[in-house]
Formats: sequence, structure tokens, C-alpha cells
Amino acid sequence: MKNNDLHKEYTEAVPEALRALKEPSFYQVFVYNDDFTPMEFVINALERFFFMSRRQAAAVTLTAHIEGRGQCGVFTRDVAETKVSMLIDYARLHEHPLACNMEVIDK
Repeated sequence: MKNNDLHKEYTEAVPEALRALKEPSFYQVFVYNDDFTPMEFVINALERFFFMSRRQAAAVTLTAHIEGRGQCGVFTRDVAETKVSMLIDYARLHEHPLACNMEVIDK
């Protein structure tokens, strides 16, 4: 195969491959209110795992307390799954029933 043929084959395949690509889905991560997990624990956990400022973490915690759930952020699937898992594991380690999950954002 000549160099020109290889180049032509490659340049024809690239646009086809690009058409097959799509943007990844994004997921919202939520923390839920419960009557047992202390608010201070939730605030500290949000600071630790979602890198929120104290003020942001307190606002999310208060939203969860009032509305039932508070949004912790928007992430790709792998990052969202990891953050949910880490937060739940951390809460269980400290014997708190804190609930956290992720929901896909519809386009």
C-alpha cells in the first residue's frame, strides 16, 4: 500500500469515527435530608468530597433540610458514581444513614 493510499484511507475514516462520537451524559448528584445525620456532618462531608466552601456546603445542606434534597453538583457518570459511593461509604463509616444518589440530566 502506498503512502498516498494510506493517507486517503485514514482521512476518510476520521470523519466517520467523529460522527459516531457523542457528548457524554451528565449527572446531578443529590444529598437527601434525614432525621438522624447531623447537619454539621453533612456540611463537612460536602466540603471534603465536593470541594465546596463552607457557605456553599451549608446552603446545600439547608436546601436538603427544607426541600428534602440538595444538589451537590453536576458531573460525568464516572465522577458522579465515585462521589456518591465515597460520600455514602464515609457516612456509613461514621454510622450515619445519609442518602445520596445521582440522576441523569435529560438533553
